[in-house]
Amino acid sequence: MRNLIAVTCMYVLILASISNAQKEVINIWKGKIPDSIENKNYKEEDLSNAEGIYQIRRVKVPTLSIFLRPKENSDGTAVVICPGGGYMHLAFTKEGIEVAKWLNSIGVAAFVLKYRLPSDQIMKDKTIGPLQDAQEAMRIVRRKAKEWNIDPNKIGIMGFSAGGHLAATLCTHYNAKVYDSDTTSAKPDFSILLYPVISMKPGITHYGSMESLLGKNPTKEKIDWFSNELQVNKNTPPAFLALAGDDNVVPIQNSIDYFLALKKYKIPGELHIFNQGGHGFGLGKKGTTQSNWSLLCKAWMKVMGFL
Repeated sequence: MRNLIAVTCMYVLILASISNAQKEVINIWKGKIPDSIENKNYKEEDLSNAEGIYQIRRVKVPTLSIFLRPKENSDGTAVVICPGGGYMHLAFTKEGIEVAKWLNSIGVAAFVLKYRLPSDQIMKDKTIGPLQDAQEAMRIVRRKAKEWNIDPNKIGIMGFSAGGHLAATLCTHYNAKVYDSDTTSAKPDFSILLYPVISMKPGITHYGSMESLLGKNPTKEKIDWFSNELQVNKNTPPAFLALAGDDNVVPIQNSIDYFLALKKYKIPGELHIFNQGGHGFGLGKKGTTQSNWSLLCKAWMKVMGFL
């Protein structure tokens, strides 16, 4: 009973801290969500544990949690954040809220994307559901750039693990016609990818993410389309990538192949492979050199002209 009370209290504190940190939460879609299937029995689940990790499953209504900066303390840069979780849940605290606070601390407006997780129960085509949400999130931020004191040419996408796959998919498929949209560009100006899933190719991919997104027996065409290292071209945005060499969840070849694809097209990219840190380190694991990745990322953003 004591453990139950402790977990419940922790859950309440997490929700309170999230509520206090963010200024506003808005729905991605007005009216019916594109290609959605009505299912009243499909309900979102909020999870937490005693370590203060807040996660979300079965997302049905995608949202943006908005973390703005005062105009006098902002460089006009903004980043949309895609938390990871294998396309099965969202690590909303570690890879969302905490990261948004860090971005705010360096003068960057942040938007945490609670995207729909692939599900045949609520989507006509679950493979494009997350991409639809990411495209529209980018368009919302760009449409409201003036209102939110944002430079429309300095809007990036950031993703962790499977969220990194979604971010890279947006970078390589921002022009894909996955829903009826206006002419606002969904192209990120840069990307920040942390221990990302990049490829859907067998032997390289994270199989849990692949199965969640594409199903158990995807076609070669689907695998190739969602293998983002194969989709890079001269118009792909620049990228900062960071991961640990001892990651035993997502093969490091994912990041290496994406970096090499960028180099092929002479697109600015920076790749950091730290000796230790494992997978899912968020803003950093104490006692390892990768705990400094955020400092390196900030420096990269300055060099690239985004700060």
